[in-house]
Amino acid sequence: MTNDKTLALTSKDKRYGGTPVAGVITLTTDFGLRGPYVGEMKGVILSINPEANLIDISHSITRHSILEGSFIMEQATKYYPPNTIHIGVIDPGVGTDRKAIIIEGKQFLVVPDNGLATLPMKWIEPKAAYEIDIKKMEGIIGRKISSTFHGRDVFGPAGALLDLGYEPSRLGKEMKLENVIKLDLEPKWKEDEWILKVIYIDDFGNVILNLEDYRKPRYVEINGLRIPYLDTYGQVKPGKLLALPGSHDYLEIAVNQGNAAERLGLKVGDEVRVKLIGGD
Repeated sequence: MTNDKTLALTSKDKRYGGTPVAGVITLTTDFGLRGPYVGEMKGVILSINPEANLIDISHSITRHSILEGSFIMEQATKYYPPNTIHIGVIDPGVGTDRKAIIIEGKQFLVVPDNGLATLPMKWIEPKAAYEIDIKKMEGIIGRKISSTFHGRDVFGPAGALLDLGYEPSRLGKEMKLENVIKLDLEPKWKEDEWILKVIYIDDFGNVILNLEDYRKPRYVEINGLRIPYLDTYGQVKPGKLLALPGSHDYLEIAVNQGNAAERLGLKVGDEVRVKLIGGD
């Protein structure tokens, strides 16, 4: 695996009686499936940790969309068991001075420090963060790290080693949790309406907005267009707009058997003006 004897795994580094820390490593990237990139990253992980249980969350994140990737990773962290290691690589700043980090909590995040951790951090009860040492990673993989493929050369190996029981502190120096870069995703209240952001558009064209824990209205007005707030898609005729409580706990705008994003001309990252009208 590596000639770096200073990083060799010892019995005291293994948690839970010598078994792997998690047994599960998830992968979320914008690599797509046409090229070799996902396969290369998996090969490096399995070379370090042949027992790794690799779960693909998505490799179809819109290229460079940190916000979309953060949403997808959030949904994974909600439903995976403690100590799962989530590797996320949506990294338009690869090779620059942006940090590669590990966030440790009930689960682990192994991500570029570019805001990708914003939403999944809410679910892992983070207690510490570490900046991965690139030189240590070079020692582990036994070759120079590419300036353009840290998924294979940095994040993948780090995740594999965490799953073997390496303490994050052996892979890099601790940093302040509050210094981890976060996207500005707080809903904003202005006068009598919310200023919200489109955080995801699914394959059905449903628009997911960054509003949780809101009172149930009778209507939702989005950019001046009033639509009914209902419980599910089939409560309006096909082709009709509605708002509803999405399965991800965020406010959702949809068209029954249609595409709300196309109808409203919205994309991920857009801001919209929203009023909640009537109801409780």
